[in-house]
Amino acid sequence: MRRMNDPDWLDQQYNARAAVPDAAAHIGKWAAASAHTRAHAPAVLDLRYGEGAGQTLDLFPTTATAAPVLVFLHGGYWRALDKADASFVAPSFTAGGALVVVPNYPLAPAATLEQITLSVAHALEWTWRHAAEHGGDPKRIVVAGHSAGGHLATMMLCCRWKQIAEDLPAQLVQGALSISGLYDLEPLRHAPFLRDLGLTPATVKRLSPAFFPRPKGKLIAVAGALESEEFRRQNQLIRDVWGPTAVPACETVPGADHFGILRELADPAARVHALARQLLGLA
Repeated sequence: MRRMNDPDWLDQQYNARAAVPDAAAHIGKWAAASAHTRAHAPAVLDLRYGEGAGQTLDLFPTTATAAPVLVFLHGGYWRALDKADASFVAPSFTAGGALVVVPNYPLAPAATLEQITLSVAHALEWTWRHAAEHGGDPKRIVVAGHSAGGHLATMMLCCRWKQIAEDLPAQLVQGALSISGLYDLEPLRHAPFLRDLGLTPATVKRLSPAFFPRPKGKLIAVAGALESEEFRRQNQLIRDVWGPTAVPACETVPGADHFGILRELADPAARVHALARQLLGLA
């Protein structure tokens, strides 16, 4: 049962780190694997896509030419983690023929969610303008994200790119993969541990993809079977409101919690990885 007027219940549902006892161990493994990736794989690090705080990205090239481009957005409730924690996602995709881009973005509470979302849009703009210089095809950009990054990835599918810059294509992002994403921010507004995000009713309306018209690009939404009731509800919600045309796949990953599910993206034998390859046209 949803108890939207119960702050303790909302914290229990949405505070994923508190809900997963080995969350810190998962994040530590991401960081270690990512450091190994940066040390041993071809990479172009800390490229600037803007002059503001956090507006840098890492790029992992592939040997393929005119390669599809995967942009991966880290999670952390818009207020934690770093692109340096997410490099480990790249190798299985570069080996499969995709150029991988991993941006940073400014973090809350120093930045508002509106500023964070706009910053990510500028990272995608940079990717469109510069992908070809690194062997990528700007017409084949797919964005993926985990948790808050899943929310941001979905927002990019809905972006009005002509308002970012007149020369951008109307559909800059061809598809998105949201892993444990958030689509209705209203419950988060009432969760005490997220008060520092400064969510308001107006912010919720502007930044909840579930309230938007369905986009032309495709969204694949996945969540772990071991995640909270609310994370699983959010996953189904976007399929329910956008429909199967916009969300052709909405899946629950057996045995996966909020943090373990990210292994499924990096593992070339896993279903989530296969779904990403499908969006990239590498299936």
